[in-house]
Amino acid sequence: MTPKILRALVLVLCLVTCFSATRPTASAPPIPNPVLYLLTSEAFQQGGKTFIRYSYDVFNKDQYPAAMFAASPNLPPCGRNANASRTWIDFFDQSGKRLYGFCALAKPADLNGIYFAIEDGVVPPSWVYIEMTDRQTNTKYKSNLAETTN
Repeated sequence: MTPKILRALVLVLCLVTCFSATRPTASAPPIPNPVLYLLTSEAFQQGGKTFIRYSYDVFNKDQYPAAMFAASPNLPPCGRNANASRTWIDFFDQSGKRLYGFCALAKPADLNGIYFAIEDGVVPPSWVYIEMTDRQTNTKYKSNLAETTN
């Protein structure tokens, strides 16, 4: 190889290396806030009292990575559950009062069975929302306000 060809090859290799190093990489799409909606409300009995259970689903649950719901023994436990999930879900009324929470959902599809309950005869909040707290990244995802009536 002549020195001229060798120099040209080195220049081409340098250009390829430079451009490949600065080429943008594809990143995961951002994680959206949950879109909460009421499924049902139904009465049930427990401990001699009647309660109303308000069951909800998250419309966009399929947009959450499964890893967000993996058991996370490396993070603080939820009560005696040392394998609580990475992401916890909490219900709040429209004024920010916590109503109930879930700390052991195993997969995004489990977001179709979240609920809170209030004793029958107690006026429920008009609106509720959830916060999903990813304990690994310390990120909160807050939903829309959802009604408590159909």
